[in-house]
Amino acid sequence: MAAKKKATKKPAAKKKKSSAKRKPNAAFMKPMQPSAALGAVIGNGMMPRTEVTKKIWAYIKKHGLQDSKNRRNINADEKLKDVFGGKKQVSMFEMTKLVNKHLK
Repeated sequence: MAAKKKATKKPAAKKKKSSAKRKPNAAFMKPMQPSAALGAVIGNGMMPRTEVTKKIWAYIKKHGLQDSKNRRNINADEKLKDVFGGKKQVSMFEMTKLVNKHLK
């Protein structure tokens, strides 16, 4: 009969808990100036990218522009068509790429 090997357990590595909170990336918090087309949707004041994204999603939800069948797609109205480069529908991932072109 063959001898069975006993499984040896390794002690679990201890995770260090840090009491400090994660700092936001400074690049996302830098105030940016929206273009005229984007300003028509979210306002013309300078704001960080995170706030721009929040305001765009608030606009999309307020006007019911999220596609009912595929919730990842955004249906553009007249104001958003200018921001989306004339496209009628974009995915939410493509939307952030297109919006960044309108920030300076």
